[in-house]
Amino acid sequence: MNDTTEIINCPACGKEMTKIFINEHGINLDVCLDGCGGIFFDNRELKKFDENSENIDELKQVVNNKTFEKTDESLTRVCPVCGNNMVKNSVSVKGDIIIDECYNCGAKFFDHGELTKMRSEYPTEQDRRQAFLSETYNEVGAKIDQLELKNNMNRAKRSKFLKMLDRIIFQ
Repeated sequence: MNDTTEIINCPACGKEMTKIFINEHGINLDVCLDGCGGIFFDNRELKKFDENSENIDELKQVVNNKTFEKTDESLTRVCPVCGNNMVKNSVSVKGDIIIDECYNCGAKFFDHGELTKMRSEYPTEQDRRQAFLSETYNEVGAKIDQLELKNNMNRAKRSKFLKMLDRIIFQ
């Protein structure tokens, strides 16, 4: 999907979003400056802003010294581009940063402060991926260990005859 050129309404508070032109990338980001302070990323735009080394000074400048209204983050939001319901997903290994994603057009919506929080968690996308893989491996590994222990305990309870059959069949 290309950069949205029409004015869109914020999926969180419904107010009109402001187009902020980011010179470095030649794209417009939609920011809810008169409402909740959320940022709407069209498909693939987030990749240009998700690491600490990537410049977000223009974004910081437009939200600096502004007060934003609070929204109910638990509500289902509707994508202002394609009209589909957005899905809540974690962009944090720890699960504490939940954004809204549109599975139809690939757009992502960050409530005020979530982009900065995500960027500060890990310096690069590679670090974020590695942490995710490590966490997933630890979780899955622990479950496999539990299943293996349970299996070994069940094997120990088997009769001598069944243990003998196990040796014949599985060795």
